[in-house]
Amino acid sequence: MRILFLFRFLNICLKISCNGSSGLGLYSRPFIESFEETPMLVAVLTYMGYGILTIFGYLRDFLRDWKIERCHIAREREEQRDFVPLYQDFENFYTRNLYMRIRDSWNRPICSVPGAKMDLVERVSPDYNWTFDYTGKVVEGVINMGSYNYLGFAENTGYCADASAEVTMKYGVGVASTRQEMGNLDRHEEMEELVAKFLGVESAMAFGMGFATNSMNIPALTGKGCLILSDELNHASLVLGARLSGSTIRVFKHNNMQSLEKMLRDAIVHGQPRTHRPWKKILILVEGIYSMEGSIVRLPEVIALKKRYRAYLYLDEAHSIGALGPGGRGVVDYFGLDPRDVDVMMGTFTKSFGAAGGYIGGRKELMEYLRSHSHSAVYAASMSPPVVEQIIASMKCIMGEDGTTLGRDRVQQLAENTLYFRRKLTEMGFIIYGNNDSPVVPMMLYMPAKIGAFGREMLKRNIGVVVVGFPATPIIESRARFCISAAHTKDMLDTVTIPPMLGTKWLPFSHQRHKQRTLMVLVL
Repeated sequence: MRILFLFRFLNICLKISCNGSSGLGLYSRPFIESFEETPMLVAVLTYMGYGILTIFGYLRDFLRDWKIERCHIAREREEQRDFVPLYQDFENFYTRNLYMRIRDSWNRPICSVPGAKMDLVERVSPDYNWTFDYTGKVVEGVINMGSYNYLGFAENTGYCADASAEVTMKYGVGVASTRQEMGNLDRHEEMEELVAKFLGVESAMAFGMGFATNSMNIPALTGKGCLILSDELNHASLVLGARLSGSTIRVFKHNNMQSLEKMLRDAIVHGQPRTHRPWKKILILVEGIYSMEGSIVRLPEVIALKKRYRAYLYLDEAHSIGALGPGGRGVVDYFGLDPRDVDVMMGTFTKSFGAAGGYIGGRKELMEYLRSHSHSAVYAASMSPPVVEQIIASMKCIMGEDGTTLGRDRVQQLAENTLYFRRKLTEMGFIIYGNNDSPVVPMMLYMPAKIGAFGREMLKRNIGVVVVGFPATPIIESRARFCISAAHTKDMLDTVTIPPMLGTKWLPFSHQRHKQRTLMVLVL
């Protein structure tokens, strides 16, 4: 058996030497991404900031233990000390001593459509973010730079909204059954046929929740004796689905084709642990756009490796479908590739389509298998009729089947807005991550004090942003994440990027020496 492995490995190596392994000839356009390393001084200051917060956190916990300071968060009772703890000690420590300081930067209630502008419910905290009180006032006209409304279909007027309202009057809101019982509507069938046509695949099927599309379908595709090769920055839904499958999981470096190829070679040469039998199946898990990094998958190279080593490819296009490509058909369209080269095409309707749920597209045999083996397909309730109609209407709009060029214009506008916004931030000297064509734009903040301060300062200027820190990102890579929309006007983007937005509390760091390393340093 080992001899057969060696013969197969030598055959693959011969093909690689003939075809070349650089991947440079696979791209028809420049593929440029920027991930500047954290400057040493900033990294040291960031670690010092977290260190100071940790020291004061332990001091405050000491005061709480002696009843000098009140503790508002749930803790283990004395009579429960002999049982398995309900709360992880470090997680609880982090929540009450670090997260609580900037908790007001998240979970802000919205009382309008999350379009290019939105209205927020005003709230205040009398006890340093432990609890919140609502003042009854509304902050109107906040520029929304955080929602995944890439094509601007999150709206309550227009073609899509009217179509959804009409279907609601005819079908109602709930289906009250699963697809396999009494919940399979004609609109569901039409939607899946349209999705398959949009993706350019034989068949497609839809699910009521995007997260469950990954977590419930990956276990149906792989199991014991299978190998999953997962990008280190994959979404939690992909990670959970891989773990639930019972397959062996190996993680390769983000977008690193050398790391992926080495794992594929080792998988073929060595086979399964202990028995060294061939893997039943090798599945590569990647995303189209990585939502925290703003990077685009090197899909041409991934497909080339997948073909050489006879593996399967699972592509998650949650953030890229509708947002990339001349036709808005995602990363496959962006690179001009054949959809048939991707074995499992997954995506969500929650972002570019302004709806809810997810889909999987591919060969007809694959869809028939999932209809009977996927837990999400068998046990989950059907998608709501107005949500289905929103998907149908927005997708027809993108494809031009509504008789207008509105969808095509929005796809083009999103691309223009993305390039414009990224160029403006770069010219201002900020460090931004990702691909130039990615509508997800992470801007690095680094220091813990700047996470909450940046979000608050922007809100004072009627700009809503998402700030992200540890543990969602590495400890020295905290950031603000902007999500660009086709609904944003040039004036809105200029309002967000004008230098006066920083006010007098923000100063540039080493701007003259190296413009790319300009940072915002908060003067505390």
